[in-house]
Amino acid sequence: MNVGFVSLGCSKNLIDTEMMIGIFKNNNFNIVNEPSKADVIVVNTCGFIESAKEEAINTILEMAEYKKTGKCKVLIATGCLVERYKEELEKAIPEVDILLKYSDYAEEKGKSAEVFKETLKNIYTIIEKSDNNKLENTELDFMNRVVTTGEQYAYLRIAEGCDNRCTYCAIPYIRGAFSSRKIEDIVKEAEILVASGRKELILIAQDTSKYGKDIYGEAKLPELLKEQCKIKELKWIRFLYTYPEDITDELIQVVKENDKICKYFDIPIQHISDKVLKRMNRKCTGESIKNTIAKLRKEIPGVVIRTTLMVGFPGETQEDFEELYNFVKETKFDKLGAFTYSKEDGTPAARLKEQIHPITKKSRYNKIMKLQQEISKENEKKQLGKELEILIEDITPDKKYYLGRSYMDVPGIDGIAYVENTSKENLIRKYVKAKVVEVKEYDMILKIITD
Repeated sequence: MNVGFVSLGCSKNLIDTEMMIGIFKNNNFNIVNEPSKADVIVVNTCGFIESAKEEAINTILEMAEYKKTGKCKVLIATGCLVERYKEELEKAIPEVDILLKYSDYAEEKGKSAEVFKETLKNIYTIIEKSDNNKLENTELDFMNRVVTTGEQYAYLRIAEGCDNRCTYCAIPYIRGAFSSRKIEDIVKEAEILVASGRKELILIAQDTSKYGKDIYGEAKLPELLKEQCKIKELKWIRFLYTYPEDITDELIQVVKENDKICKYFDIPIQHISDKVLKRMNRKCTGESIKNTIAKLRKEIPGVVIRTTLMVGFPGETQEDFEELYNFVKETKFDKLGAFTYSKEDGTPAARLKEQIHPITKKSRYNKIMKLQQEISKENEKKQLGKELEILIEDITPDKKYYLGRSYMDVPGIDGIAYVENTSKENLIRKYVKAKVVEVKEYDMILKIITD
């Protein structure tokens, strides 16, 4: 029997999908990439903001068409959107055969085994197959997941949920309280991933900087990173989503002193105006954010800082926006993403009266992104002539360029390094030294340095 998966949203959600793939594979399902060939289609949804919800609904409807045009007999929807709107989806999209809330299988050890055993039995019942007595390995398990990000890198989830309670965010209501994994379990999974040939691991959580506080009584990200550095064949370690108030001197020093750790900080600050930050229930101030960025740039030569901003939060005045705009202009972030405020059901910010008009939100978003586009061009020009280590991941169809990344680039988010193909050997999955000879808006063109 064939099963196909569609994973939407963040990399944390992708890991859930990879564990589900592991369950189906362990129970003799064939994993297929083409939905038209799948007897069962599983859509793991995102429900974070309005645009993500729209994408999830559209994807479910698109997959439902394969019940008419393809082999699909069972359509399953799960993940964050289902967690929030299961009852509404049952009524709105009757084509879905099975709806699995995230909390149905993610709360306690052993619960997921029963939930997925029952799900597989339901699949057999719908497809009218009775051979469901041999079901095994139905527990969601990090160690048995099927990595879908290729052979070069893998995501490593170190914690789930969030306790920050930002007033605009629905994550705590969907994913629950912050819950860290034990260091020894994470290291064991990392060793398995590296033994499979992957040389880059990307540590993720809703807030990696708070890792360990819930189970050890204090933040343990620095210690976890040092343990990861001991894995011999591991080349690059990244960690994403560190909140500015928890970037400690200890963490900075660990990153600075260990060559395996990419000098890259992804810091979602959201805003710089103290008034807006307070209404968001953020735990930092504009001044503390500026101090953290200044310290990172002083202590870690060549550090790359990426951030995420929100514009149009309820009550954001023109003065607040201009403060943010000028801050971006002065700070010149290496990487920056932005999004407009989305009014999310059940969040405190949704009840605020000073909602910003959609046109104003869009205008502010466009201004920030246009500014960052100019900054990115300036930043790229500074790379001209530099020698960088590049991980080669692919090659263009015409074989003219290898496609790769430097320590400055997170896969799927940042730019691409185009390395001229002048080598007689296959360089895919290898690290090469190359010199930047040309830059584009977000990408670079490089030549391999020969001895």
